[in-house]
Amino acid sequence: MKHVTLPALLLALILTPVLLLAQQPGTLETGYQLPPKVIVDILDAPPPPTAIISPAQDVMALLDRASMPKIADLAEPMLRLAGSRINPRTNGPHSPASILGITFKRIADGVETKVVLPPGVRISAPGFSPDGKWMSFTVNRPNGVELWMADTASAKARAVTAATLNALGGCDWLEDSSAMLCHFVVTGRGPAPTPPAVPTGPRIQENIGKAAPAPTFQDLLTNAHDEALFEYYFTSQLATVTPAGVTAPIGRPAIFGEAAVSPDGQYVLVARIKRPFSRLVTAGQFAKDVEIWNRKGALVRTVGEEPLGEGVPIGGVNVGPRAYRWNPLEPATVLWAEALDGGDPKKTVPARDRVLSVKAPFAGEPAEYAKTEFRFGGLSWTEKGVAMLSESDRATRITRTWLIDAPGAAPRKLWERKQQDRYTNPGTPMLRPGRGAVLQAGDAIYLSGQGASPQGDRPFLDRLNLKSFATERVFQTDDTSYETVAALLSDDGKRLLTRRETKTDFPNYYVRDLAAGTRRALTQFKDPAPQLTGIQKQLVTYDRNDGVKLSATVYLPPDYKPGTRLPFVLWAYPAEFTDAASASQVVGSPNRFTTISGASHLLFLTQGYGVMDNPTMPIIGPGETANDTYVEQLMASAGAAVDKIVDMGVADRDRIGVAGHSYGAFMTANLLAHGRLFRAGAARSGAYNRTLTPFGFQSEQRTFWEVPQIYEKMSPFFFAHKIEDPILLIHGEADNNSGTFPIQSERFYMALKGNGKTVRYVTLPLESHGYASRESNMHVLYEWITWFDKYVKNARPR
Repeated sequence: MKHVTLPALLLALILTPVLLLAQQPGTLETGYQLPPKVIVDILDAPPPPTAIISPAQDVMALLDRASMPKIADLAEPMLRLAGSRINPRTNGPHSPASILGITFKRIADGVETKVVLPPGVRISAPGFSPDGKWMSFTVNRPNGVELWMADTASAKARAVTAATLNALGGCDWLEDSSAMLCHFVVTGRGPAPTPPAVPTGPRIQENIGKAAPAPTFQDLLTNAHDEALFEYYFTSQLATVTPAGVTAPIGRPAIFGEAAVSPDGQYVLVARIKRPFSRLVTAGQFAKDVEIWNRKGALVRTVGEEPLGEGVPIGGVNVGPRAYRWNPLEPATVLWAEALDGGDPKKTVPARDRVLSVKAPFAGEPAEYAKTEFRFGGLSWTEKGVAMLSESDRATRITRTWLIDAPGAAPRKLWERKQQDRYTNPGTPMLRPGRGAVLQAGDAIYLSGQGASPQGDRPFLDRLNLKSFATERVFQTDDTSYETVAALLSDDGKRLLTRRETKTDFPNYYVRDLAAGTRRALTQFKDPAPQLTGIQKQLVTYDRNDGVKLSATVYLPPDYKPGTRLPFVLWAYPAEFTDAASASQVVGSPNRFTTISGASHLLFLTQGYGVMDNPTMPIIGPGETANDTYVEQLMASAGAAVDKIVDMGVADRDRIGVAGHSYGAFMTANLLAHGRLFRAGAARSGAYNRTLTPFGFQSEQRTFWEVPQIYEKMSPFFFAHKIEDPILLIHGEADNNSGTFPIQSERFYMALKGNGKTVRYVTLPLESHGYASRESNMHVLYEWITWFDKYVKNARPR
């Protein structure tokens, strides 16, 4: 017989409650965990450089990047003010800089020259001057942000300012490349306002009879101290900075929502934010005075006032000037749009918007440039002065593009199409690098497009004649690759810089000579995840029970043996459509290389799972009615997806999990609430109670009070008692996305727990809507794989 000593007995009595507590569901804090080593190695591998092409098209800048910041980088001080997150130490954005170095690569011969930088610095905001001779970037210092410039010919770089930039406003090149217009911290501004030690009174908001619907924005101003901080950090002094470091101030300090120098360099278009500030909307919707200054900062003309955006109708626009900009082809001409319907899309009017213009010296009344039947969408010009004006209609989802050959000329309709129709998308006009205008060669412009088709995406380059509207196909990727046009190297379209990839070839840049039929590799980027070599990938199509065509990409692990039924992960994101034809179009390409970053669902391929990626989940209905049958359509789409992979012989119907992020998390919870298609779910950064977003969400523009039954039916929170399969909830504690406040996951967890369901809730410190840090991404994968291994891969048969 073994004797138990008194000390051992006492220790056992002391530890028993602790051990019992550890075995009970509730609060569990274990520190950051790592997923399997193969995944750690993939995510820690240095990513390939990002490429930026010079406007002169003679040099490519290769930007070396860090894989992921550390959680310590996210732990830098942060202020959340009027929709922005700032680092008070640097007076810049809170997000960590990720660029480690710059290398210039000549396109002609591939010769590389590395830019010499101080050791250990990280840089942000890289950009070429319009003439391509300089590359500007910012460098974060412990006490502020410096502006640097590198000579692209010599690769020599230097700081052209002290650490005094107000990086919340940034810098932009003048058109002649002589200088940059920058925002600076005001000299001698003093210490930041300190919060009162004792509250000075209650916080009060008031509304008297005026409707002011607003989305559920985050990081809003909440009190007088926030307003003081907003003024302190966002007030800046405008000044130009030359590559030689010569600085010339312009005007008086202000909070600038916009600041741009005219093409001739003589004027500055500014939008000055003014009080009263709002506690319902972000800084972009604060009231502004839109003005034209000369280079000394003297007021030349007031364009108008953009009022506070609290009363903007749902789906509408503000009254007053908006979308103001310089015409890039004229020395100094300002254009802007104004609503003719009070900004209300529900009003019936002959014209919704008008576009006005005024030229230097800015005397007299503005001239009317155009009127639009639909909502004004944008205005661009070709190099030869042909204007391209776009407009769109929310009710019909129709978009139009018009050509205006000269001010006062009758518009010519170039395109009219359904916005959601990918197959008829003509492509995007290619710009003349450094000019901000559409490249025009003779009577033609070039269009670069995705080339969506029933066989998948096949990117193309077209030449469009602006007089006859005849289109000529210049280039299109073949049926074994995915190749996009990164730049035109000649105006005749015969020399191209492309980015090419295949199922087995990592994306790289090539110089193509179409006349000679040659292709020269310019870069030799390597796959940072060779562990995934041999992945099997297939673009599949299938039908929903109502006849809607669906598509998805099915991935199988490198070591997959035919005939084996695998556990599967289904990762999706629903989308709304007004017609079944657009919803039925194939999305994706079978010829893209599989690249991975962050906590990707594709990493399940290393753990013996198959993955069904982006199975289309269309929610279809005319006008604003798509969500009337959201649940029914969602379940039908998911059921068709499951049937497809089971019928292919690759999936075990009894071992399929579903997951998604944001609206995909909302989808995941709904699928578990209304059926038993899946053994478990993982929902990241979602919203689950739509009554907390009462003025609309995603594409839904009807309010809760108009259709309360729809908000309730679509909210999985209301059906928490019906969820029978395990669900993992993950949310960033600092989520900044409108509608996905962390309280959504918190309350959903409480509802599930209160109803005795199997649920785990993980909150990620310091993380926003997307997860940035290495520690968080590794931990998300650890949680997700552990959850699915237990409840999907190794689940007992039902």
